[in-house]
Amino acid sequence: MYRIENPYLKVEVSSHGAELQSIYDKETEKEVLWQGDPKYWGRRSPILFPNVGRHSGDFYIWKEKKFSTKQHGFARDMEFSCIEEKENELVFSLQDTEKTKEYFPFSFELRITYSLSDRELQVKWEVKNRDQETMFFTIGGHPAFRVPVLEETVQTDYKLLFKGNKELEYKLICPGEGTADSSHCYKLSLEKYGEYDGCRITENMFDRDALIFDKGQVQWAAIGYPDGKPYLSLECEGFTHFGIWSVPGAPFVCLEPWMGRCDDHGFAGEISEKPGILKVEPSGTFQKSYRIKVFTPQSD
Repeated sequence: MYRIENPYLKVEVSSHGAELQSIYDKETEKEVLWQGDPKYWGRRSPILFPNVGRHSGDFYIWKEKKFSTKQHGFARDMEFSCIEEKENELVFSLQDTEKTKEYFPFSFELRITYSLSDRELQVKWEVKNRDQETMFFTIGGHPAFRVPVLEETVQTDYKLLFKGNKELEYKLICPGEGTADSSHCYKLSLEKYGEYDGCRITENMFDRDALIFDKGQVQWAAIGYPDGKPYLSLECEGFTHFGIWSVPGAPFVCLEPWMGRCDDHGFAGEISEKPGILKVEPSGTFQKSYRIKVFTPQSD
């Protein structure tokens, strides 16, 4: 376990999956991150690579060869090396192995950097293509946050908050399949909570799994206290997709910044033809980052 901290926050990260394990607010003396109770969901903030969600039929085709896959890829279950450890920054690295090439036939390095500044944690991804072929992948974050967090409150007292959105469109997951049902879009109507637009977290919001937001609709999202002020926010400028998810009845909500997502139902093309697929040329590097900000009840 590795730790970084400052006067406001203490952050812990495991080398297993380079997974965030704790965001502890020193001022409120409260844990912000979900602590992984397996009764509901045993993970806390897994890294989704080299695929976000599932491929149709749990496989993809590259150069006419079929590769079997699993939901959210393999990085979350592998051991990373911590290659830099500073007071306010940690850098983890994962490189390809013979085993990963059975799943993902490219030579790569995935670096995850956690940087702490005041009440913000930045998470940066770097994917280096060390192969002679163009590399295709998707990558995403999956941090889960405790909701409720205040005494004598319940999850449905809390709000989802957004900036600059009067209404959002989302898709749902095909039951039992893990791919996106793109045949129908649903509307998420928002109302004003101070300077933010938002909606209540309802009891049945996640009965059909995650809410999938395409087309870069969500660049900033927050969880609001019952009074509508933000408890925490996640900013992901330039991200193409976003997911919001929980297990019905579980005391957490995930805010998930994605670059790419699961296949659409029935997709049968080559991986290079998948909508939203990322590609990096030989010797190239993909970089993207998002920021988690932890507010206090007294914050503006």
